[in-house]
Order: sequence, then C-alpha cells, then structure tokens
Amino acid sequence: MVGAPSVLVFDVNETLVDIESLAPLFERVFGDPGAMREWFNQLVMYSMTATLSGRYVDFFSLGRGVLQMMASSRRLAVTDDDLHELKNSMLSMPAHPDVEDGLTTLRDNGFRLVTLTNSPPNPDGPSALEQAGLAHFFEQTLSVEQCRAFKPAPAVYEHVCETLAVAPADCMMVAAHVWDTIGAQSAGLSGALITRPGNALLAIPDLPQPAIVANDLREFARQLCA
Repeated sequence: MVGAPSVLVFDVNETLVDIESLAPLFERVFGDPGAMREWFNQLVMYSMTATLSGRYVDFFSLGRGVLQMMASSRRLAVTDDDLHELKNSMLSMPAHPDVEDGLTTLRDNGFRLVTLTNSPPNPDGPSALEQAGLAHFFEQTLSVEQCRAFKPAPAVYEHVCETLAVAPADCMMVAAHVWDTIGAQSAGLSGALITRPGNALLAIPDLPQPAIVANDLREFARQLCA
C-alpha cells in the first residue's frame, strides 16, 4: 500500500472488544437487550457534549449516569449492584474473534500498535485490554484521560502523536465509528473504518473518508499489508 502508516492507533470499545457482552444487563434492567445500543449511543453523545462544553467526567462515571438517566425516564429502578455490574462489565468485554489474528498479522509486518480509548485506566485492577488478553500486542495503551477531553476532540489525537514523537501523517486511526475516523483525519492522521455490526460508512463527500473500510481486523490486515 503506497503511503502506508507506520503507527496504527486502535480504538478499543466495539473496535477490539465486543460491547454486545453488555446486553444481558440491559435486558434485565429494561426488559430489552436493544437498550444497550441506545445507552451506548447516548454515552458517546454526552461524552461529546461534555467536551464541547469544556467539562470532563470519566467514561465509566458517565456510563453509570446515562444508565440511571435512561432508567429514570422509564420509571425504572437501578440499584448500586447494577451500577457496579456495569463498570465491571465495561472492564471485561471479550475480544472479537478476529482481533488476535489481525493484530498478529499487523505486528508481524512491522507496524507499531497503540490504542486510544475514551475509557480511563483502571486503578483497581487489570485493564479492559488485559482482561481481553490483548494488552501484549500494544507498545502503549493511551486514554483520553490525560487530555480530559473525549474523542473526536483534536487534542486527543495530537496527544498520541506527541507521546509517540511521530507526525500525524505517520499514524492511522482504526475504529468502528465514523465519528472517530473523521476526528482523526481532521487532525492529520489517516483513517480505517471497521464496519462492526450496526456501523457503516458515512459516504458524504464533504467529510473525510477512510482510506480503508473492512468488515473486521483480519480483512483490514490483509488490505493494509497487500
């Protein structure tokens, strides 16, 4: 691939780990496993709202707050045990089955691999990547916590480049969310979209388009290494 990046920056939630593993909690609380997707979409929306408003609260706290808000709007009760389960579940989501193969191929082809996630580090135990058995693939696991702003704020992508001492053009953001690739590309990185179920390309010419679109990490690795 002409102009291939040397550094691949991976989103974590949904890109590498499967957020569908959270669905049983939402089925129990709301009687509808599909409520998980509504919660995740609102979580992303309110993370962006906080950043645009010059505010910051960590992703786990925001996730618990959005869960309580959704339950309140439906006149349902959420217990402390539910909130504790949500945080633990967010820290223990399993890797998608294609991820290990894809990362192995990319690492063996000489790419530098790092992550950039909206989730904060876990001070009380293993990280989500450690729990998923993926941490050993990455030379650095970066969080927006250091910037106190959520993706797609330009500062978070600039922080990655500054931390790694590389130019934005050397980096490719790999994510399952178009808002993440648009943010990265607007900061000078290239972008790759992994179309996990429920995610698709936003084909608007006036917005940055990813250089690679793939169904999973195996296909992404094949395209990038071709």
